[in-house]
Amino acid sequence: MHPVIAIDDLPKSEQYRSLTQQAQALLENERDPIANAANLSALLFHSLPAVNWVGFYLWDGRELVVGPFQGLPACVRIELGKGVCGTAAATGTTQVVDDVDAFPGHIACDSASRSEIVVPLHAPDGSLIGVLDIDSPETARFDADDRRGIEALARIYLRACAPIAGG
Repeated sequence: MHPVIAIDDLPKSEQYRSLTQQAQALLENERDPIANAANLSALLFHSLPAVNWVGFYLWDGRELVVGPFQGLPACVRIELGKGVCGTAAATGTTQVVDDVDAFPGHIACDSASRSEIVVPLHAPDGSLIGVLDIDSPETARFDADDRRGIEALARIYLRACAPIAGG
């Protein structure tokens, strides 16, 4: 059992340093990508302030399919290039959206979400695995520090699953 350590009162850089350490400890002895996605989703949902959805969409070769997550029920399937998740997957770049209502083609799974960050996940061979998606009920919740921190957490996930990620 790995307890979640409170980070709310720490400066943002320290929040992510603590989350990085917790994620490494949580995932270090597990290689199953679904188990790791479930635990990382729970860690982030219960640690990051002002988030209302944290989870994974996994690439099935045709579209993104909802995977382990924390939050309200979600959209099940997302086409490549559609919405924030599909755009991150199609472009291979992290998407930081200050106002989801202003994002062309935004897919509203939870009407309370106002901002979003989505990090694409790729296997060592470059093939798409999926995306890590985090929503907030606050407009402009995510900044450059969040981007760096969440991308680092995504790399921890990918390293933990590396022997089986991508096949």
